[in-house]
Formats: sequence, C-alpha cells, structure tokens
Amino acid sequence: MRIIAGEFRGRKLLAPEGDQTRPVTDRVKQSVFDILMPRLPVARVYDCFAGTGSFGLESLSRGAGHATFFESHRPTADRLIKNIATLQVAGQSRVIREDIFSVMSRAPEERADVIFLDPPYRFLRERADELVKLAELIERHHLAAGGVVVFRHDSADTLDLPALPSVDERRYGSMTVRLISRA
Repeated sequence: MRIIAGEFRGRKLLAPEGDQTRPVTDRVKQSVFDILMPRLPVARVYDCFAGTGSFGLESLSRGAGHATFFESHRPTADRLIKNIATLQVAGQSRVIREDIFSVMSRAPEERADVIFLDPPYRFLRERADELVKLAELIERHHLAAGGVVVFRHDSADTLDLPALPSVDERRYGSMTVRLISRA
C-alpha cells in the first residue's frame, strides 16, 4: 500500500496484519481522487473505517487541510498512527478509536467536506441496518453543504442508503464506488 500522488507520492503505508482491512487498488484510488481533486484543497476529510488511513492520508498528500480517522480496532489504529507519524501529518490529523456509531451520534465542531465510508465487506453484510443508521447520522450531523461521501462496497451488495442517495456510481471489478453529494 502506498500514497499514489501529491506531496507524499510513492511513500509506503504500513498495512495491518490479518483481514481487518481490504486495501483499495491504485486504479480505484486514482479514479476516485481524479473526481475529488477540485474539492480537496483545504478540505476537512473523514476517513470512516480507516484501516491504514489510505484515503485520508492520500487526501492530505493532495492538499486537504485536516483528516479525522475513525478506527476502533486497536492494532489497526496503532499502525494508522505510525503511518501518520511517518508522513509527519499529526498536526493535520486526528485518530478516533471509539465505536463509530457513538461518535457519529454526537454533533461535531465542524462538518466534513469529504467523507470516505469504507466499511469492511463482512460488516456491510452482517450489520447493514446499522450502516443505514450511520448514513443518516452522517447526513444529519457530519456532511457539510456541498460535501461528498465516497461509499466503497462489494458490487454484490445492494445496500440502499435512503439518507444518502447516489449521484454517481462506478464499478471496478468486484468493487463499487458510490459518490453521494449533498446539495
């Protein structure tokens, strides 16, 4: 895993051990960031189910102002913190190790301009109802006006998020990326 563009281009990221995360391919990441580039300069970014922090760190590399990472799995969060330290972006980052549902039920100080919603595939299959509620909390409390949510999931899953309707959907093999924009 690596940063593919921007200030930290080519820098490698520590990947967590085991199957707690599923890395995004460079091709998919490049496609997503090609779409997001006009929104990134000084943007506030949330990387939900962050894993290694690939999306949030890529955002910082490309000019985002701040990234908040949500990762409750302790060993994975420890690796994420090491990635942040290696790139020397601790001043632009925050790692939240709490359950994402309790955090998202509280209103933040500032809303996010870009939110990456990238739950583990098994989470999506086993806890779909909770993910629908999370989407409602994101829409109600966390997404800035004009903000965008990037929702990545297995193409075989057909979860509907009524609070966050898709404005663009792209399929990359077995993976789908939905872009959801708040007017």
